[in-house]
Amino acid sequence: MHIGCPKEIKPQEFRVGMTPAAALEAINRGHKVTIETNAGMGAGFTDADYVAVGAKIVATAAEVFAGADMIVKVKEPQAVERKMLREGQVLFTYLHLAPDAEQTHDLIASGATCIAYETVTDDRGGLPLLAPMSEVAGRLAPQVGAWTLQKANGGRGVLMGGVPGVLPAKVLVIGGGVVGTHAAKIAAGMGADVTVLDRSVPRLRYLDDVFGGTFKNAYASASTTMELAREADMIIGAVLIPGAAAPKLIKRDQLKELKPGAALVDVAIDQGGCFETSKATTHQDPIYEVDGIMHYCVANMPGAVARTSTLALGNATLPFMLALADKGWKRACAEDKHLLNGLNVHAGKLTYAAVGQALNLPYVDAASVL
Repeated sequence: MHIGCPKEIKPQEFRVGMTPAAALEAINRGHKVTIETNAGMGAGFTDADYVAVGAKIVATAAEVFAGADMIVKVKEPQAVERKMLREGQVLFTYLHLAPDAEQTHDLIASGATCIAYETVTDDRGGLPLLAPMSEVAGRLAPQVGAWTLQKANGGRGVLMGGVPGVLPAKVLVIGGGVVGTHAAKIAAGMGADVTVLDRSVPRLRYLDDVFGGTFKNAYASASTTMELAREADMIIGAVLIPGAAAPKLIKRDQLKELKPGAALVDVAIDQGGCFETSKATTHQDPIYEVDGIMHYCVANMPGAVARTSTLALGNATLPFMLALADKGWKRACAEDKHLLNGLNVHAGKLTYAAVGQALNLPYVDAASVL
């Protein structure tokens, strides 16, 4: 199979879909790999690194899309990239279709087979290709939230760990999954007073058993959420419904109940955000204010630490990429129900129920297209 990896063009996206190590693995199995020039530079990989393992470097994304049987990326294809997709081509990347009707319609129209990292599953009920970026985003959230809290940025002017004689910041993490757990660990490590909310009692038991002395937890009823939100200096939104739009947990009219200058960090922004006032921002212009509350809603947070993120993502995606290349998408998905769960679009049909329900579009069962 001919695998192509274009340079990411989303603003301030420095990750790359294939590392030189992944390219070598594919080439050693007899596949051809083409990389757009400078695609890996943001993550610290030069064209020479790819050439050294046998990959071909081309000058433009158009050449990558024109020649490759499978396109491997990081972020969802931008409008100009979607126009280059063709019928029968496989796209393997993050898609986050539920809040993005325009992208969904374009991918359906392309005729391509589109497999989303974020809906591939595993035997433990996890999302193995989302998990590494969730870990990165979770660990970044308190860091960027602490920056947002600085007075010069419009925040409350509160130091996360306080100082002797001054209480630390209160941090509320909504969602106790991968993002929330990593966010809570880092926030607590910075000295903050941290509480995690979740609706899964077994998950709360786990958090209490493992982290009971590090941070607190509580059941995420609407009343408890707002009670704790009123006291918080920072609120980290870490809620995920796989493949679906994120629920809106704090409404616009509730912002007036929060502390002036409080920071909302919405890690769920890729799925539409879990605060009603959230809108996607970039690393170049990451924060904005609504009713005196600061919002940090960068849609590709892990891109800020591109090398770490690229290596972590590459470790997770490699086995699936090789399976798709070795077997072809249809056989690979037929033999692996978890990879099949990643199939969102095929040959003009939407194949993921949560996206169809979110966008009110017709959809078919993924297994029906095998």
